[in-house]
Amino acid sequence: MPFIPHTEKDIKDMLSTIGVAKIEDLFDEIPANLRIKELPAIPEGLTEMELARLMRERAEQDLSALCFIGAGAYEHHIPAAVWEVTSRGEFLTAYTPYQAEASQGTLQLLYEYQTMMASLMALDVSNASLYDGASALAEAILMAVRANRQTKSQRILIPQTVHPHYRHVVKTIVGQQGIEIVEVPFDPKTGTTTLAILQKMAGEAAAFVIPQPNFFGALEDVDALTDWAHQQKALVIGVVNPLAMSLLKAPGEWGQTGADIACGEGQPLGVPLASGGPYYGFLCCKKDIVRQLPGRIVGRTVDTDGKQGFVLTLQAREQHIRRAKATSNICTNQGLLVTASTIYMSLMGPKGLKRIAEACYHAAHELREKVKTIPGVEVAFTGPSFHEMVLRLPKPVDAVLDELAKYRIQGGLSLQKTYPQIENGLLVCATETKTSQDINEYVEKLKLALNHASHASHNEKKTVTIKAEGV
Repeated sequence: MPFIPHTEKDIKDMLSTIGVAKIEDLFDEIPANLRIKELPAIPEGLTEMELARLMRERAEQDLSALCFIGAGAYEHHIPAAVWEVTSRGEFLTAYTPYQAEASQGTLQLLYEYQTMMASLMALDVSNASLYDGASALAEAILMAVRANRQTKSQRILIPQTVHPHYRHVVKTIVGQQGIEIVEVPFDPKTGTTTLAILQKMAGEAAAFVIPQPNFFGALEDVDALTDWAHQQKALVIGVVNPLAMSLLKAPGEWGQTGADIACGEGQPLGVPLASGGPYYGFLCCKKDIVRQLPGRIVGRTVDTDGKQGFVLTLQAREQHIRRAKATSNICTNQGLLVTASTIYMSLMGPKGLKRIAEACYHAAHELREKVKTIPGVEVAFTGPSFHEMVLRLPKPVDAVLDELAKYRIQGGLSLQKTYPQIENGLLVCATETKTSQDINEYVEKLKLALNHASHASHNEKKTVTIKAEGV
């Protein structure tokens, strides 16, 4: 149906009918000190043509740059077939209704997704996705607190090597539920969480979060960390890159008994960067705690005629309609993105995913070795890594990134705000999309950027000196 905006007369009649002088009065329960009188950063309304042009210009800015930023969102090659199939009307507009069994095609696809994701994580069960990796971690923590019967503790140990955005989201979601978040510092030499550090974390904990690889790209000693956590009667939550799990040891195989829960961001599996989103989160677990798993779970069964069918299972109806009885307030899933990931994993297969992960590893390793040849540039942490690494630059990071941007290179992510203890720290990433030519160009332009940043810094100091003398 067409959109018909309200006229001034419509609005006046409505307000008169309900006995209110102006629309703002409908929000009088909001304290005056919390109200914003104006939004100067929000532009005036644009026409359809103006808006389309603006979005094209912004998209071109992203597409034309050589990207070496990772930090949880990774540029991968996506076969054309993935989104050609995903964009078909049957998938693009499909949604599982409350009479879920009427949508057998959607349910079958979600069942296939869950099967592949559970296999990739080496765990028993997967749900049908969450909003993003950060909210998936928050849900995993809430799930662990409910599921851990060995302790009444509500302490959660989270290493500082977990993505900063994930930690912020976790605090926002679980912070009002009596759950204590304890951040575990990292070893300044390796950029990982060590047993020596953990020994100092006194007290019981409901769960211990292990990132693999961690935010710095470093690989944690997941076996030792998992066994330590289980000895402390804590459940283990693995926050992992799903593509990396095709090459590295899966969470279900960590230590003697495996991680209890695995979660993370599904974007690396066939979802483009798309100028900042969308994303989806995945969540898997062991069978013995499946009753605490939030979100939809699809099962396979047979009807009275013996024909195969798919249904929503292991959930009470309250999960969807009565928040007070639900295990989570998650009310939907990122179905379109899950569709793309299902098709992507089906096309790649286990061997294809492993080849891509290997190509990512070799590209990052090549970048690591070549940047070390630049005078003054150091790799911050020792030990193996995947996808990305932290560099220490001899010049201010933000100035260097500004210089690289002039060459149409997105040079990495500055760590100055999130990890100020890493002086001039720069997080850089290389995936299978980066050729040796791309890496060589990055190295050459980084050298130039460092020189320009050095000259700019010298001129700035000279200007300050002249002004001081003038004063």
